Amino acid sequence: MKSLLCIWALAVNTVRESVRNKVLYALLFFAVLMIGAGVLVGALSYVESERILQDIGLGSVRLFGVAIAIFIGIQLIHKEVDRRTVYTILSKPISRAQFLLGKFVGLTLTIWMLTAIMAVAFLAVSLATGAPLALAHLWFFVLLAMELALVVAIATLFSSFTTPILASLFTTGTWAVGQLTRQLRDIGAASDVPAIRDATAILHRVLPDLASFNLSIEAAHQLPVMASDVWLSLMYGISYTSIVLIAAIALFDRRDFR
Repeated sequence: MKSLLCIWALAVNTVRESVRNKVLYALLFFAVLMIGAGVLVGALSYVESERILQDIGLGSVRLFGVAIAIFIGIQLIHKEVDRRTVYTILSKPISRAQFLLGKFVGLTLTIWMLTAIMAVAFLAVSLATGAPLALAHLWFFVLLAMELALVVAIATLFSSFTTPILASLFTTGTWAVGQLTRQLRDIGAASDVPAIRDATAILHRVLPDLASFNLSIEAAHQLPVMASDVWLSLMYGISYTSIVLIAAIALFDRRDFR
């Protein structure tokens, strides 16, 4: 119980620090602006204007959500080390694992709050323009929340042992490749070379399958979403996030701050 209280206290403090960052508000502003711009782009089309509006809106929410997750995730440890507050925190009866988990929970809560604001903006634009809303939209935001938590975990992993610039590059690269792991697996499965089939299958298992969290097409096109598609993706995301955080804690425990 004491460990959970320490983690929660660090998480609350992290949220307070994060919401003071003006860059987050700039990214949030442009995200809401892009969601609203979907109305203008959709108006240029005589057919399927509502689908175009929602495609742009959902795409903007996802893109800016990931951008914010990477931005705040890579500063997880660097800011504390740069300001030397990490020495003060770790000098108290707080383990490095508690410190890292507290920061992760706080940053995840921050990105979820910002995503909720973008979701409200998308909902308002859809209602104002008469664009249809369905249960698939809810599942889109649920799985997006899971994806963003995983991205924060990946950023935490790289921040635990490298510089912010490299952490941002590694996290962005992992996210980009994670969108393509299914395609790589399918391409490799069709290959006649066993080595390629094995390599693409291993990559699909090792790298995150982020495409499993993307329901933007189903939401924009009013397609049905199976319950298994949601809960299996959530279980996968929770499991992968847990593994990444365990690796991050192991690396952070071995980091020398002197």
